[in-house]
Amino acid sequence: MPKTEHVGLTPRQVRNFIDDGFVKIENAFSAALAKQCRDELWADIGLSPDEPGNWIKPVVRVGFKASAPFIEAANTPCLHKAYDQLAGEGRWLAPKGLGTFPIRFPSAESPADDGWHVDMSFGDGSADFMEWRINVKSSGRALLMLFLFSDVDLNDAPTKIRKGSHAVIARELLPYGEAGATLRQLSADGYSSTEDCPIELAVGPAGTVYLCHPFLVHAAQQHRGKQPRFMAQPPLMPWGEFDPALPPSPVQIAIRQACGL
Repeated sequence: MPKTEHVGLTPRQVRNFIDDGFVKIENAFSAALAKQCRDELWADIGLSPDEPGNWIKPVVRVGFKASAPFIEAANTPCLHKAYDQLAGEGRWLAPKGLGTFPIRFPSAESPADDGWHVDMSFGDGSADFMEWRINVKSSGRALLMLFLFSDVDLNDAPTKIRKGSHAVIARELLPYGEAGATLRQLSADGYSSTEDCPIELAVGPAGTVYLCHPFLVHAAQQHRGKQPRFMAQPPLMPWGEFDPALPPSPVQIAIRQACGL
């Protein structure tokens, strides 16, 4: 039988990723697979979707999940194609699971983790996470990814995204060179340089995935809906360091465009 071709991102979607810092893919994995994963997560946290009276905390975290449904969700053919298109063909490692899961529950209590931030990519062994780093080459991270395992509407604590903020962060990282900036250095001004970036919300049905530039500024928020929100926010890991002999990927093109290189 001939090999099945999996339709990937359109040229316009790739261009939007370069300019905006993210692309939304609906039906990246099935709703049935999303339910399998939710059922496993409910069991992990010892709570039930039928007993909302026990949903006391605004957020409950579950670590890395490496069971078959999570591996399958992270490695669908359409996602592999998109990984190739954004991070560069063959320049990423297939996810061996997903995590961490900040499961957000309806609550009048504001969560303590809702500040704007950029995810750091590497550390030096320090126990102080504020000393973890990110550099202008995005060493250690090919993409930031948001996997929606439940339907997420405007009131369901969708992740807030500052559209185009990846370009601002790229310019701020450039003077730090390969050593990069620490989280403490990068967040010193509360990311005020990205305040003018329009805010988008990561909404969509279960099975939706947002593939984001590693430098994208984002934030959690309070859950004002009725049903818990299940989401994973894993990195896509690179195969190795940037190779100047290879054509630049859209992740690298966005950095070069932002820095005028």
